[in-house]
Amino acid sequence: MVRARTLGGVVAAVVVLLAGTLFPSTDARAANASDFDPGYIISDEVFYNSASMSQEQIQAFLNARVPSCAAGYTCLKDYRASSSNKTAVSGRCAGYAGLPNETAAAIIYKVAQSCGINPQVLLVTLQKEQSLVTSNAPGSSRYTIAMGYACPDTAACDANYYGFFNQVYSAAYQFKVYATAPSYFNHRYGQYNNVRFSPNSACGSSSVFIRNQATASLYNYTPYQPNAAALANLYGTGDGCSSYGNRNFFVFFTDWFGSTTGGAKDPVGFLDSLTGGPESINVRGWALDPDTIDPVNVHVYVDGVGVAILTASSSRPDVALQYPAHGANHGFVATVPVPSGTHEVCLYAINTGAGTNKTLSCSRVVVFSASPVGFTDSVVVVPGGVTLSGWALDAESADPIDVHVYVDGVGKRIVANENRPDVARQYPWLGANHGFSTTISLPSGTHAVCVYGINVGKGANALISCTSINVLAGAPFGALDEVKSAAGGVTVRGWAIDPDTADPITVHIYVDGVGYPVSAGQSRPDVARAYPVYGANHGYEAQFDAAPGRHSVCAYGINVANGTGNVLLGCRDVSVPSGDPFGAFDSASPLAGGIQLRGWAVDPDTIDPISVHVYVDGVGQAATLANVARPDVGRAYPSYGALHGFDVSVKSRPGNHNVCVYAINKAGYGTNPFFGCRTVSVG
Repeated sequence: MVRARTLGGVVAAVVVLLAGTLFPSTDARAANASDFDPGYIISDEVFYNSASMSQEQIQAFLNARVPSCAAGYTCLKDYRASSSNKTAVSGRCAGYAGLPNETAAAIIYKVAQSCGINPQVLLVTLQKEQSLVTSNAPGSSRYTIAMGYACPDTAACDANYYGFFNQVYSAAYQFKVYATAPSYFNHRYGQYNNVRFSPNSACGSSSVFIRNQATASLYNYTPYQPNAAALANLYGTGDGCSSYGNRNFFVFFTDWFGSTTGGAKDPVGFLDSLTGGPESINVRGWALDPDTIDPVNVHVYVDGVGVAILTASSSRPDVALQYPAHGANHGFVATVPVPSGTHEVCLYAINTGAGTNKTLSCSRVVVFSASPVGFTDSVVVVPGGVTLSGWALDAESADPIDVHVYVDGVGKRIVANENRPDVARQYPWLGANHGFSTTISLPSGTHAVCVYGINVGKGANALISCTSINVLAGAPFGALDEVKSAAGGVTVRGWAIDPDTADPITVHIYVDGVGYPVSAGQSRPDVARAYPVYGANHGYEAQFDAAPGRHSVCAYGINVANGTGNVLLGCRDVSVPSGDPFGAFDSASPLAGGIQLRGWAVDPDTIDPISVHVYVDGVGQAATLANVARPDVGRAYPSYGALHGFDVSVKSRPGNHNVCVYAINKAGYGTNPFFGCRTVSVG
């Protein structure tokens, strides 16, 4: 919120001082312009000290400001207003229990406790905005906008915030908003801010280093600083470019309650930068004590333990501009040794004379190892060797470093210079070119594989990983999983791998000593799970013709290295079924001028359809192929399939006829089985 033009904020300059202060302060004194520091108008300790006054002390203070009120007016000491309930907001105000007809002193006290604001700050703001503390004839409009809250210089006040309680609570709440969300507002502590002298932009501005949050909050509420003319006439008016809000705040507070900084002058300073380096931290900043022009010490603590004492004595011309009486020699720059890891780092400016030490900063810092760091992402056994990949870097250099890979004590040098965007995200100042990958040929057996990052600068070579692997090599291996009989042949299934290659190899299938080459290239996910290096394409399956009877089947894995060292995967005996056809003569039914016959027939020597002969009254009338689909037969005899049905019609004269069916043996030997006869009456 940009603060507004108000009676006490910009236009009014005359400060009304009354004698007889009855409030808790022992060092109230006349304000001195030389004590006004635009970057440190009031300390945080004073600004947020909600315990500075009790409700009774606030009432006594108001009584003392205006012992008697003009006829027909209600002064602040006698003013009453109804308050409303306010909900607590974490980190800001703790809420408010509203009451009817509360005194101004009660409202000021309760708001101060709820929001953690010094009630003296609220009293001074009421005075600088509407002169309510000292006025003996305040009009009702002054109470309506008592704190000048939501009254911008360029527009009318916002009626949503009218009313004494509303104004006091809203202003105190806003002070806490400034503190809990400082980045959302124009004036921020710990940095230089351009602060204007007046709402008139032609009057100019100057750069002010705002040293604390309370001062930043005053500027966010009333965004102007007094110019030289306003300070030269501290209790009067300056010139056409003078503004008085923050000057009058300083004057009222000093005259009524004493020092705005609590009397003691603590060190001031700022930590410009704190970064982690290789087993060290780098700090830069400045510090001084208002009580002396000599350099002060700065103590560095890491995880609660003091590790270094610095002297803030290097030249800082920017500090001299802000504190001309103290000169420029108040800077510090240092590199402090710190072990690698994440640490809580705090810096303190050490006080001289009255006051206490000043915390410049406390923050978590990641300190990197001076030795190389990295990670081996994968160590994968491949046919005839091993493939490694990972990353390695040395925090002291953005250049790629060497990586040494040792296998059973024998080293190989590679350079970690491959693109790794993920590493760049973790170490943005070192870039992405820190990945490595390599493949090393190895004999079969167990091997120890170790990876080292080679150091540059400080530190030493670093072991990144060590692992044990088992490399397979030599003759093929696999299995003859299944040999099963089928009509007229055998089916063979299994898998085979040659450890020297991930490619499919050839398997020779021997049936009764006669060999047939088969490629072991079919997908076998179970093999891939057992041997992931080689993948899934190592299965074989084939069918071979075989006469009915017993047969010997053997499978050999063929070695790819030199054609020798072929391996027997297994042998099985299998019986191929044989015998006469079988089946059924299901039905014979008359039709116009003939007879319709249905049934099925299978010859165990073959999966092919066989012939069926039809006889009528002892005379052969038809020879048909039993190749009609019969799903029921396929379900009953899955190895033969469904194409074994017959459905045929024969011509016949009217009358009763004897119809018979025979299945014809495929093999050329054996018998042609009789399936039965039916008597059919043809109309």
